[in-house]
Amino acid sequence: MENYFNYFTEIEEYFWKKRGTTLLVSTLDWALIDSWKQAQIPLEAVLKGIDRAFEKFEKRRQKVRQVNSLAYCHQEVLLAAEESQRTQLPHPSGAEAFPRENLVTFLEGNAEAVGRAAGQFAEQGKPESATNFQQIAHSLRELAATVRAASTLDLEETEQRLTVLEEKMFSVLFQNAEERELVAIRQETDRALAPVRQKMSSEQIAHLQKQFLNRKLLEKAGLPRLSLFYL
Repeated sequence: MENYFNYFTEIEEYFWKKRGTTLLVSTLDWALIDSWKQAQIPLEAVLKGIDRAFEKFEKRRQKVRQVNSLAYCHQEVLLAAEESQRTQLPHPSGAEAFPRENLVTFLEGNAEAVGRAAGQFAEQGKPESATNFQQIAHSLRELAATVRAASTLDLEETEQRLTVLEEKMFSVLFQNAEERELVAIRQETDRALAPVRQKMSSEQIAHLQKQFLNRKLLEKAGLPRLSLFYL
């Protein structure tokens, strides 16, 4: 696993720089970045693909619209990734160093957020969901204590545990979402994907739809991502 803990912010800031203006990255864009990360596309390949996409845009005779989405860069990013694989470009491996206390703070802060959500479920008369979230919060606190006390950090194992907890969290949120809400999110996803759907495989589209849904459910619940990639 490539431990690009700043993968998302690096791409976001680079995209801002290429645009020349600060633009909030959309839910679809964040889902797209996540799909690149899950596909283990090196950061340098993503940035190269963004460069090429903007170069092609600048060469166009008619520029009716600005590049407002990373989706415009998707095809070039995939091409850059293929080139990277062929040439076997070296890229960083292993864990990036960062203060242990930052990780502890991250885990404890997420535990508090999940605990608050558990309280909200309890107030809504959903004891089973409340219990599930209480268990997730407890696991996060235990993990924070382990990180604080451990002589050495195993970040890959920590990430694996967080992935399991995050999947449990998504499952509870999905089960509690109303049907009309899920349909509305799906419709929003389809509209956002329409301009680039033909350039993506069915697997890529399915992954983006899942990530888009997860992000929307988290936003509504006011919950953070648990993965170390969001540290």
